[in-house]
Order: sequence, then structure tokens, then C-alpha cells
Amino acid sequence: MTSRKTETGGGPDRGAHWPTTVASLAVGAVFFALWFWLLPSWLGFHVDTAGAARWRWIAAVPSVLGFAVALRCVWDFGWTGHGTPAPVAPPKRLVVVGFYRYVRNPMYLGFFADWMGLWVVFGRANLLAVAVACVLVLGAALFVLLYEEPTLRKMFGAGYEEYCRNVRRWVPRMRAWDKGDGFE
Repeated sequence: MTSRKTETGGGPDRGAHWPTTVASLAVGAVFFALWFWLLPSWLGFHVDTAGAARWRWIAAVPSVLGFAVALRCVWDFGWTGHGTPAPVAPPKRLVVVGFYRYVRNPMYLGFFADWMGLWVVFGRANLLAVAVACVLVLGAALFVLLYEEPTLRKMFGAGYEEYCRNVRRWVPRMRAWDKGDGFE
């Protein structure tokens, strides 16, 4: 995976990771706020706790797990990649740790699991909500295909190509991919 050495070739310098990790977490907080606070209220979601609806809370499990996956990915962008999930401050190093060893887009998959769980918890699916969800999924897929992947190919070249050959875009591997030490 990535080495822990600093850019000057010295030993581990964990203090150098903190500025980009904090920036990545701040960008992640904005994404999470949009995802969990603003969009549900804009779409008119509400929680119904009467009768059988109280069993909907079990759907909070995939939602929380998806949130945890996305949060870990945001952390990895800052700590390992020295950047953020935002295209204006992308990682300087290819992130192939954690969940990225199983699937190329775990942050998106985490968000989708979040939303599917929240959708069940809130228990409301009108035509507008379904249309917005479809547009968001299509938009994310197109963003990955048309912007993210070409940008990563330019930034990381052969390393990213090898990663793409070994780790699928949307379907996780059963075992973690391990390129070996020194991969960056």
C-alpha cells in the first residue's frame, strides 16, 4: 500500500497528515450534512412510528454501516491521500487502503446504503423522491466515468491502471487487493 514516509524520505511523520485529514473531514461533514439533513427535508421525508412502521428502524443498520464506510473513506482521503473528496482539493496520492482495496468507489456505495436505509426508515417514496434518487445515482455514475476516472488516470498513470485491472468499480472483491509495499 502507500508508504508512511514523508515526502523528504524521512521516517513516519504523523503530524504532516493532520492538516489534510482535518480538511478532508470538513469536506466530508459538508457532504454528510447535505446528504442526511438537507435532502431528506427537501424531499419531504418524515418518520412514522405507528404500527408496523416501528420495524422500519431496523433499516437504520445498513444506513449506519454505509455512513461508517463513507466516513472511513473520507478519513483515508485525508490521512493517506493528503487531500479531500472535493475535486478542488483532490488527494495527492492514490488511495488504495481500507475499503478501496475491495472496490474502487466505496464512498458512493456507502452513501447509497445510507440512503436506502434512510428511505425505509422514513417510509416515504413518492414519484419526486424516486426521480431524484434515480438522477443522483445516474449523476454519480456519470461523474465517476466522465470525470473521476480520467482525472485519476492522468494523475496516477500506470499505478491507477493496475488498480483498475484488479479492483472493480461497483462490485466489491471477496478478498482485499494487495499490490504490495511501495505502491503509490
